[in-house]
Amino acid sequence: MSNLKEIFGSTNKQSNNIWMSTSDLMSGLMMVFMFIAISYMVVERKSYQTAEVFKKAKLELVQALKKEFNKDLKGWRAEINEAEISIRFVGPEILFDPGKSFIKPEFQIILNNFYPRYLGVLSDFKEFIDEIRIEGHTSKGWKNKSNNASYLLNMELSQDRSRSVLSHVLNLVRHKIPKELLSWAKKRITANGLSSSKLIYKKDGKYDQKKSRRVEFKIRTNAEERLDLILSK
Repeated sequence: MSNLKEIFGSTNKQSNNIWMSTSDLMSGLMMVFMFIAISYMVVERKSYQTAEVFKKAKLELVQALKKEFNKDLKGWRAEINEAEISIRFVGPEILFDPGKSFIKPEFQIILNNFYPRYLGVLSDFKEFIDEIRIEGHTSKGWKNKSNNASYLLNMELSQDRSRSVLSHVLNLVRHKIPKELLSWAKKRITANGLSSSKLIYKKDGKYDQKKSRRVEFKIRTNAEERLDLILSK
């Protein structure tokens, strides 16, 4: 009888030890899952806060551009694209001669007025700006050329035009732009030819040949970079 008590007693102790080990394991796993859940909540909150900060900054930048240039846009044949934080110069008759990349005198005068003031607006938003893009865009087609040949010729033309604009604005030292601001902008400004890849269409869905032939100054923010940094941590 005593042997049975010893045997069953030993078995109960082993069962209790196993149950305690399982309980400890489950408690440990619960703590791990809880930590992971809290970590995701923190990341999500930081991501949301960062997105809100950039959303507010984008709105304020667009408003600042409007305040600075609204009175000039009509005379410059220009418009502000709020979604892309860009200023479009859509009057091809004052930008370049057909098929050429030399900036016409009227557009040179506009750039002389525009660029220093543009950098002045951007100076209040430097921490949010990753790139200042000068984009050259063309209409589609090229006389007596196939679609592929036309696209490639327009790519070369749009690249040459964007580089011409970049060269012009980088040499506007006589306009007394602060050296620090010029240095900051020079590290971020790029020239990009996009051929006819981003055509503009009218409200009725028809292709707008005139407006598609344009030059844009566009801002790319570092929001995505900051969100990636939060996620990596």
